[in-house]
Amino acid sequence: MLCAIGAIAAAPLAVAAELSSTGEFLDGVVAIVDDGVILRSQLNEQTAVILQRAREQNLTLPPAAELREQLLERLIVTEIQLQRADRLGVQISDQMLNEAIGQIAQQQNIAFEDMPAALAADGIEYAKFRRDLREEITLDQLRRADVGRRIAVSPREIELCTADLEDNVVVNSDYNLSNITISISDSTSSAAIDAALAEANDIVARINEGTEFAALAIRYSDAQNALDGGALGWLKGEQLPTLYTDAVAGMQTGDVSQPIRTPGSFHIIKVNDMRSAVQRSEVNQVLVRHILITPNEIIDDQTAKQRLEDALARIAAGEEFGELAKLMSDDPGSANSGGEMDWSGPGTFVDEFEQVINATEIGAVSEPFQTRFGWHIVEVMDRRVYDNTEDLKESNCIIKIRNSKMEEETQLWIQRLRDEAYVHILI
Repeated sequence: MLCAIGAIAAAPLAVAAELSSTGEFLDGVVAIVDDGVILRSQLNEQTAVILQRAREQNLTLPPAAELREQLLERLIVTEIQLQRADRLGVQISDQMLNEAIGQIAQQQNIAFEDMPAALAADGIEYAKFRRDLREEITLDQLRRADVGRRIAVSPREIELCTADLEDNVVVNSDYNLSNITISISDSTSSAAIDAALAEANDIVARINEGTEFAALAIRYSDAQNALDGGALGWLKGEQLPTLYTDAVAGMQTGDVSQPIRTPGSFHIIKVNDMRSAVQRSEVNQVLVRHILITPNEIIDDQTAKQRLEDALARIAAGEEFGELAKLMSDDPGSANSGGEMDWSGPGTFVDEFEQVINATEIGAVSEPFQTRFGWHIVEVMDRRVYDNTEDLKESNCIIKIRNSKMEEETQLWIQRLRDEAYVHILI
């Protein structure tokens, strides 16, 4: 194993073998991809990341040339997607990026402002972390736009899924999974199908003989997570793609499935770990109505606020809140209903609105306050603890069905983009 890693460690030097007159390494182009290029420095950087991960996780990597080919292909596919995102105008604002970093910091119990120091302690440059995360979010947004919008979930599919959840033990568990995907080069050719199945069966046999799942995923998987050892991380049982639900139902920690056929590929699944999940769910909900005055060229902030203060005085004098909302509110979604909104849980409203709701007693009307939508007064009509288990089942079924379709559609979409792109490899 040390010899294999040593051989791979030498690969970046072979790729960047050109020297300047002063003996410094020169960067260069290793592939032309439509309107862009892949630089050997990018390939070297990716190689170094994989080598470091292999050392940390004690993974056996494929031969240097094979690994370099896999890494270059991943860079090519990423470049194709980034160029398409640019053409479609997919942009990630600094605010979106900061929110994503904030979520990561929260998960790690780190303050947002401490992230640069925490990353530096792990040898990660903060500027590069931001660039990589922005790229990751860009690709996710592109896939949602290009693939997600074409995936529909029918009421019948939801009905069948929710009925299945009632008796399915999988929904009561969370799973830490890894996968290996073997694509079928021509899904209509029996020879291609037989070849892919033979390869998948050979991989399962090697796993059963003791070969590391992650090492085989790195070498053979066609999925986007291949170089992560096929790791999918923790997934909720009720949100697993339908493809995986049946497979994991009878599996225990450490088990590996037989190859599972889909129209365009075979899948091998490993259960790394599993744990019990909460079956019932309750959420605090509030029923409110409000009056919104939106400032414009004629009505400034002060005038908007004054109108609501006048409305408060009229309500105190006995006029009905709902009738005033119908007459005054600029909210097209609630004005005709007397300002009333549906029962809502935490996170439904913007922070300023939610803070006022939380501080207002049932039956009381707030003082005028401002959000990005304008000026409001709000009445809290009622509060309740709501068992939203059935709602969660339906929403999880939608996620489950979409995930099941999304994986296969994404693979086909990436292959189409790759086939349509101009790619010229120079090494």
